[in-house]
Amino acid sequence: MGAAEPNQDVFQAIADPTRRKVLSLLAGQEMPVNAISGHFPMSRTAVSKHLRILADAGLVQERKVGREKRYRLQPEPLLELKRWLAYYERFWENRLSVLKHLVEADEPGESGGEPSGLKAAEPGSRP
Repeated sequence: MGAAEPNQDVFQAIADPTRRKVLSLLAGQEMPVNAISGHFPMSRTAVSKHLRILADAGLVQERKVGREKRYRLQPEPLLELKRWLAYYERFWENRLSVLKHLVEADEPGESGGEPSGLKAAEPGSRP
């Protein structure tokens, strides 16, 4: 596979946990399909199908060495995912900031009593 346009959506390709694990394995080194298959409780053919989907998305590159195919990670398509997540990160950061503020404002000891909005349960009452 060269620098052809990906045929598979990156988001769909990484949706499967097996394919995410394959990407993790290939992050450190180039590997033949037999070595990759040894990490999964499935057939070599099934692993090859996962590799084909990753290759179609441009996430792995294959090259022939003798009679075997070796695969390596191509991380560039993951930049699309990173940009998409970065857009939504601001919402998470905002929510976490609000939560932090609420937790700090409700800590006992600041006002000398119960956290705001919480009352001590009456003896014998149910929560």
